[in-house]
Amino acid sequence: MCGRYASSKAPSELAAEFDARDETGSLAPEPDYNVAPTKPVFSIVQRHPRDAEGSPDPDRSERTVRVMRWGLVPKWAKDPSVGSRMINARSETVATKPAFRGAVRYYRCLLPADGWYEWKRDSSPKQPYYVTNPDDSSLGMAGIWATWRDPADPEAEPLVSCAVLTTEAVGGLAEVHERMPLVLPSRDWAEWLDPDNQDVTDLLVPPSAELVDHLRMRPVSRAVNSVANNSPGLTEPVPEKDALFGS
Repeated sequence: MCGRYASSKAPSELAAEFDARDETGSLAPEPDYNVAPTKPVFSIVQRHPRDAEGSPDPDRSERTVRVMRWGLVPKWAKDPSVGSRMINARSETVATKPAFRGAVRYYRCLLPADGWYEWKRDSSPKQPYYVTNPDDSSLGMAGIWATWRDPADPEAEPLVSCAVLTTEAVGGLAEVHERMPLVLPSRDWAEWLDPDNQDVTDLLVPPSAELVDHLRMRPVSRAVNSVANNSPGLTEPVPEKDALFGS
């Protein structure tokens, strides 16, 4: 699963890294080392631009950095509270679940992360680990998004929300938890984001052992358990007798 992650880069950095244009404006969240559900998060989307009448241009598409709320609220939801229970979508069933199947066909995104946290299942108390790229490049977690409008207030600003896709854990990651975010290699970003691609079945599979072996996992402080804690120190390694990977 994915229930917490770190996102400390400025939108301009993400725009350069994902070859996108920054459209976050005043909505951009501050660096967050303990991103939790219902918080605003950065996302990468690619859409056909629309003209003044709202008609999309089928001949070109634009990739942008946007801000969404973590926790998917489907357009048919009665209220946005459902989002707190829909932070993840399983890659194995996302194409068939009513809440997700439309989004995975038409509304896909990447959720950039410095790294994510996972808690070791058989430790007591549960030991958190942090998984990241050793070169500090962003992870591109596969995501889906939706736009919800309040039926009681049609004039209110729409809520744009998202969920992280998860998959079966690979390699050493499975020793901590059986699930992990669906991390896509950069070579697959264009296919995932392509607004004209309605079938991404070939991407809804666990990442390669090569990609996972490249990651680094380290035990970190249990301070991350509280969403009130938010500092770079949360991602720093701490001693742990049964640490699985090097830091």
